[in-house]
Amino acid sequence: MPQGVLPFKYECEQTSSGLTALAGLPLYLDLARVAGLAGSLNKHLGVRAQGQGWSDSEVVLSLVLLNLAGGNCVDDLDILEKDDGFCRVLRKTLFSEGTRKQRREQARRWRKGKQRNVPSPSSVFRYLEAFSVEEQQSSRQLGKAFIPTPNKHLRGFSLVNREMLAFAQANAPQKVATLDMDATLIETYKSDALYCYKGYKAYQPLNTWWAEQKMFLHTEFRDGNVPAGYEQTRVLQDALACLPQGVETVRLRSDTAGYQHELLRYCARGEDKRFGRIQFAIGCDVTTEFKKAVAAVPEEEWKPFTKRVNGRVVHTGKQWAEVCFVPNAIGNSKNGPEYRYIATRRCLEEQLLLPGVDQERVYPFPTIQKSGKRYKIHGAVTNMNWPGQELLEWLYQRCGKSEEAHGALKTDLSGGVLPSGEFGANAAWWWVSVISFNLNALMKSLALGLEWASSRLKALRFGLINVPARVLTHARTFLVRLCQGHPAYELFLAARRRIFELFPAPG
Repeated sequence: MPQGVLPFKYECEQTSSGLTALAGLPLYLDLARVAGLAGSLNKHLGVRAQGQGWSDSEVVLSLVLLNLAGGNCVDDLDILEKDDGFCRVLRKTLFSEGTRKQRREQARRWRKGKQRNVPSPSSVFRYLEAFSVEEQQSSRQLGKAFIPTPNKHLRGFSLVNREMLAFAQANAPQKVATLDMDATLIETYKSDALYCYKGYKAYQPLNTWWAEQKMFLHTEFRDGNVPAGYEQTRVLQDALACLPQGVETVRLRSDTAGYQHELLRYCARGEDKRFGRIQFAIGCDVTTEFKKAVAAVPEEEWKPFTKRVNGRVVHTGKQWAEVCFVPNAIGNSKNGPEYRYIATRRCLEEQLLLPGVDQERVYPFPTIQKSGKRYKIHGAVTNMNWPGQELLEWLYQRCGKSEEAHGALKTDLSGGVLPSGEFGANAAWWWVSVISFNLNALMKSLALGLEWASSRLKALRFGLINVPARVLTHARTFLVRLCQGHPAYELFLAARRRIFELFPAPG
């Protein structure tokens, strides 16, 4: 009986074949080994420090590999388990490392012997329960901003990520850290999730992106009803503590959620013991008083805001100007810090209204009317002395890679598909996506070369990860054999050479 319209049939191999559809994934195992990721997970998470079964590194690295391969949920581990060739690589490399004594200790964790190559979905669900914050569950409620305190296992992810950042800094040193702080919404239908400001159930992690390293420096998992600017000064302090040695200058960018005078004062006065004064440019609230200050700016002080396109200067239709403005929150203090306020405006083209339509329009953004024209208004506050054009260009870069990275966490990786109704389990799952993203960032920056630096995971999966191969042993050599002439072969060899030359993680 025919299987379909076209003249071909699907059949399964009768014996174990050693075939894999993930020939590029072992490159990430190579990089994880040099970065010391497995040891860091076992040292800091501590869920399986004692006892039987899967270790912390085995569980989390299996989930990281699942993320990179394109898996979205815990049940997708069963698909990874069925990839015979890749499981052979796991048995040979990841799960058989260490000295003979360490391998014996690992074998004793399994009284009946290990039956699988990656943890089962039920085992992972039990593992995620260890990150629970159940005793704080009653404090999570509508109308109240509350952030559960992570337990010691959940805090361990931050320490793991800190060591990954130190590895990146050792191999690609950066003296400047431009930090983009922004929250992102993860829509969910979990019964315990709370409603966000957009009217649907969500979680809202607050993330700190390090622009120079193209990695996430810090993340704090939050309920959807917690405002993005809530306790942002404390989160900044936590993020600064994650910066590795060698960073000398810190600059901060944020949208209007970061317009918290406590945060601005902390940066401007140099209250951080390690970095001192922190330069910043942050979107400001367009209040009634700010609108009045913008309207008072003389016309001759407005300058065109331009951008470069293919080497040419192009006018964007926007204008910018310095604004003489002192908010009430700091105007009552003689010793208060002084900031620069910069406004941008764009003239709205008025359209003729039909008869009977109300002449007073309501816009979904702040506007002012001046000299018979209506302008769309935005503002920014800074403690930097850069020229206004240059400063605004730098601030708008925040809307590029950091927000793209949020999209990658939620769509390219599994951060947007949360596995549990338990807050702590979802926080751990989100952290695994962050670790996966940062490992992939290290792969692009340190191993693959400039031509892959801007590639999304979609391109990496097609050209690097989802490559077919056969895994076998020949002449006492363990081989991952690609088909003849495959273009990924030279890429694999070049990447492995670069990984071999990296400075390994300490310890």
